[in-house]
Amino acid sequence: MIRTLTRISLLLVAAFLIGNRIARLTAPHDQATSAAVPVSSEENWGLSFQQEGQPPVANATSDYLSQFHAHYAADTDEKVIYLTFDAGYENGNTAPILDALNKHHAPATFFLVGNFLNTSPDLVRRMVAEGHTVGNHTFHHPDMSGISTREAFSEELTALETLYEQVTGQPMKKYYRPPQGKYSETNLQMAKELGYHTFFWSLAYVDWYENDQPTHEAAFGKLLSRIHPGAIVLLHSTSRTNAEILDELLTKWEEMGYTFHSLDELVV
Repeated sequence: MIRTLTRISLLLVAAFLIGNRIARLTAPHDQATSAAVPVSSEENWGLSFQQEGQPPVANATSDYLSQFHAHYAADTDEKVIYLTFDAGYENGNTAPILDALNKHHAPATFFLVGNFLNTSPDLVRRMVAEGHTVGNHTFHHPDMSGISTREAFSEELTALETLYEQVTGQPMKKYYRPPQGKYSETNLQMAKELGYHTFFWSLAYVDWYENDQPTHEAAFGKLLSRIHPGAIVLLHSTSRTNAEILDELLTKWEEMGYTFHSLDELVV
C-alpha cells in the first residue's frame, strides 16, 4: 500500500512539472511566467503585469540578461518608450505605420527577416532614410533555441546582414530579436560573441493573427494600461489594427507624458 502511494505521488509530481513546462513553452508574447529567474536551458520570453504603470516581472532579470548584452526594458523612472516592430512580411500596413512615426518624430527599430528584405526593399530604404533602425530577426525566422552550433546560429544572422547591406548599401546595426521570443543561454552567449545586443520586450499584445485582429478598444486597453517608464514595446507591422491606431496611440502616450527614444540609448 505504501509503495503504491509513493508511486502515485511521484507520478503526480512528474505530471505537474511536465504540465508547467508545456504551459511556459506555449505562452504567447504577452502571457506571463511567474518567476524572474536566470535561464538554464530553452525558454519562451514571458511577462507578468502586476501593477498598472509599472514594469512587468519577466522570466529573466535585467541583471542576468546584462551579462549577455541583452535587454527587455530600461531601468529608469523617466517616461520614455522604445518602439520596436517585428516584420516578417509586408501586407500593406508598414507605410501607414511609418507615416504615424514620422508625424510624431518617433524613432523605431524594425526587426526584419529575409522575406521582408527580399519583397519590400523600398520600404526598408524608407525606414533608413527616415531615421529608423533595422534590426536582425534572422533570415528564416526559425526557433533559434533549437540551434546549438555557433556556425548555424551565425548563418541565420549573417545571411540577413549580407542582404541588408545589398539593399541599403550600409552595414546592419547588430541588434537581434529572437523569433517568437524563444531563446537559450547558449543563444544569448553566441549572439554576444557575434557582437550583438539581444532585445526582448516589456510590453506586447496579441496582434499577430492577420485574420483575427484585435479591436481598437482591446488594443488601447492593453497598450495604455500596461505602458510604463523605460518600456521596450513590441508591435507587429503586419497588424491592421496597429496601422489604424498608431497615430492616436502615440498621441495618447504623449498626453500621458511619454517621449519616444532610440534603442541606441540602451547600448553601452
